[in-house]
Amino acid sequence: MVPGPVRTDPGSVSGTVDVVLLAVKATQNDAAAAWLVPLCGEHTIVVVLQNGVEQVEQVKPHCPASPVIPGIVWYSAETQPEGWVRLRTEPALVLPGGPAAETVAELLRGAGCRVECNPDFITAAWRKLLTNALAGFMALSGRRSGMFRRDDVTELSRRYVAECLAVAQAEGARLPDTLVDELAEMFRHVPEDLGTSILADREHHRPMEWDIRNGVIIRKARAHGLATPISDVLVPLLAAASDGPG
Repeated sequence: MVPGPVRTDPGSVSGTVDVVLLAVKATQNDAAAAWLVPLCGEHTIVVVLQNGVEQVEQVKPHCPASPVIPGIVWYSAETQPEGWVRLRTEPALVLPGGPAAETVAELLRGAGCRVECNPDFITAAWRKLLTNALAGFMALSGRRSGMFRRDDVTELSRRYVAECLAVAQAEGARLPDTLVDELAEMFRHVPEDLGTSILADREHHRPMEWDIRNGVIIRKARAHGLATPISDVLVPLLAAASDGPG
């Protein structure tokens, strides 16, 4: 437990702070803006702990005077009906290089969190995005990771990761071609009951992060003239599952 006040109303904030950890879903950024305005000033470091590769572009408009740092969250956690959180993998965070990121890293390490400052953040961010993108299959099927043990799903996974990898490499990520087999096999061999946040959101009828996890592949691909035949089918279905109508 961290001692300190718990605020439920942004109107109760009395001044700016040194560091803000923004850990809401990307679909909740607009709602979080009411908190960022009173909390953030020129000296405030805003760390965006969200999926995707567009954290800075999405959050910076809500706190234009503050330095915004993207963060990669590497762990699987599931909220339980009793109100506790089940941590399925070892927690770790990745931040970019630079003085602001190092300041935040030292604060979090002091709290017992494993934090890496990676100067090649673009590669690290795209590796995580490809992992998230493939996990989107679970949201469409309504199944947990055991679905990836099907041979046909493994083959589709390879084709989809290859499509996403071409976009990542065009964006400057230094990811090897071997990542295609690496991710397909990783998903095939994780525990069968492992879930993902996008599946949990669908199960609880919440808006899904389909755009920043999967739609982004199409947007970035278009800028490089790359074809995305699998994404062109996958993304509209994810969008419909999330946002309807129907």
